[in-house]
Parts: sequence; C-alpha cells; structure tokens
Amino acid sequence: MQLGPYTLSNALFVAPMAGVTDRPFRKLCKRLGAGYAVSEMVTSRPDLQDSLKTSRRADHSGEPGPIAVQIAGTDAAMMADAARYNIDRGAQIIDINMGCPAKKVCNKWAGSALMQDEALAIGIVEAVVAACVPHGVPVTLKMRTGWCNTGKNAPLLARAAESAGIQMLTIHGRTREQGYSGVAEHQTVAHIKSLLRIPVVANGDIDSPRKAAEVLRQTGADALMIGRAAQGRPWIFREISHFLATGRELPAPGLTDVKAWLLDHLEDHYHLYGEYTGVRSARKHLAWYARALPVPAAEAEAFRRRINLLTRCDEQQACVRDTLDAWAAGERLAPTNQQEDHWKLAA
Repeated sequence: MQLGPYTLSNALFVAPMAGVTDRPFRKLCKRLGAGYAVSEMVTSRPDLQDSLKTSRRADHSGEPGPIAVQIAGTDAAMMADAARYNIDRGAQIIDINMGCPAKKVCNKWAGSALMQDEALAIGIVEAVVAACVPHGVPVTLKMRTGWCNTGKNAPLLARAAESAGIQMLTIHGRTREQGYSGVAEHQTVAHIKSLLRIPVVANGDIDSPRKAAEVLRQTGADALMIGRAAQGRPWIFREISHFLATGRELPAPGLTDVKAWLLDHLEDHYHLYGEYTGVRSARKHLAWYARALPVPAAEAEAFRRRINLLTRCDEQQACVRDTLDAWAAGERLAPTNQQEDHWKLAA
C-alpha cells in the first residue's frame, strides 16, 4: 500500500508500544514479515527531548525505512515543533498519539484523553500537518473508538482529521475506559472505513492468522496493526502474511530458528542500551519468548527466574543458548540448588 511517497511492502504493521517497540524489536519484526513499524511514543516536551530515554526511543540507526515516529502531547504549537524536531533527525512519517490509555499519559490530557476535547484534538492535527507539509512528510493518526462507551466519537474525529490532512488512520477497537480489558470491537472500525477515502488500519486483539483474516473481512480495513500479540512472538507477521496469501497456516518455527532470532535481538538490544540497562530491560522480552514457545509453563517460569539472576550480557546469551538447545533436544532443565535458594529468599 502507498503512504505518501512511500510504498509499504505489505499491510501488516507493528503497533507502537512504550518500552517494547524500540529499534531492535522493530527491526526484528520487519525482518520477520512486518511491512511497517511505528516508534515508541516520544514526548513533545522540549525539555525532555534530549533525555537518554527519548534519544533511545528516537534512535533509528540501521533500521529499514520508512522511519515513522509517534509524538504525544497536548499543545498544538509544541506538537508542531516536535514534528519538525524529529524530521530534522530522520523521521519520514509523523504519527500522532491519541490512543494511549495509560493513566500517566491521560492524566496530562495526552494520548486518548485528547478525544474528550475535539477542538484541541483537531487543532493539534492541523498544526502538525502544517509543520510536516513543507518537508513532504505524511502525518498519520492513531486513536481509540472514544473515551468511553457512551462517547464513541471516533467517526466524527476521523472525518475531521481526514479533512485536516491526515493520510492514514489507525483505530484500536476499544475505548480508553476499557484499557485492554474485554474484547476489541471492530464494527466502529468498519463504519469509519466506510466514511473515509484515506487508508484505515484496524488494531486490537489480532493474535492469530485466522483472527487477522476475520478482522479484515469484518472491517474492510486497508491494513492491520499488531501489538501485544507480537511480544515474544515477532514471527506472527510472517505467519499472518502466509495465511492471507495461501489460506494455509505456516508451521511454527523451530527452536533453532527462534534461538538465532533471539540472540540477534539480544545483540542489537545490548548495543542500544549498554550492558547494565540492556541485560535488565531484555528480561521482559525473554520472558515473553519463553511463554510463546511450545514448552511447559513450569519450564518457561524456570527460564524466567534463571534469566532474572543474571547481570552480564555474556551470561544472558549463554543461558538463552543453552536453554533453547536443551529444549530443542527435548531435555528438561532443573534449577540448581543455588538458584532454588535464591528464589526462596526472594519469595
């Protein structure tokens, strides 16, 4: 599909998730079948733009394009400045966050809280589009169906955003009130798709190839965005792509392949964060991988606990290598006495 001057390789997108979709994760998802990925949300506040956290989130070194950066904030002029700031640092697409349900974001009236103030929301869209047009940079928007079940104003905002110059719209099929509870509904997405001329992307509870096909059928959407289902399972994109193309499910990847992908992910992760932060921030990814693999839950939990004891990159890599080799050989790994003692103390 086409997004401004960019031709995307397919219509399977990686959702922006704070603390998850950093550069190493985006690169791996693209390698395993995603056609497009949006950065973690970065703040529009100028006093935080040079912070270590923001600079890491805005790091796209070696990432295949197009480079899409999601910005968040509540002030139209500040958001426009943030768009220009990120364009100067390599952003090729700017995405506006009106979908984040996190309290620490919504309490500042950013993210999905903006949907409660339609005039402010559209003012931000207009300001960001005006900042991006001179650079030829497309602006996209991600939002929810509304703030609450009695206030699903996504169709109204969608039409206004299209008129303001948004070139693609992603809708998570939940209200902010729902958070991630309940089940995503895609009827609102289908309705919005019928109203707009720009591409519409469906997001929410797309966790398997068959669910992906069902959501496409229900909504008529131009693309799908996948978030939580890709945590620990970045190969979901190639599984969905294969199913949509052939109608057949792709066999699950072998543990040898997963080990290679995981070690590559770790190497890139350490390179971005350094050893101290890299080892610790990798733990959540490793726990997600373990839960996604065909091993007993007790084995996955034992692996997570082993990983959490390690503080060096080489130790973490060796643990991953040894554990996945053992699982591939059908072996069960028992914890050492030292590990058992540590876990009992921690409990």
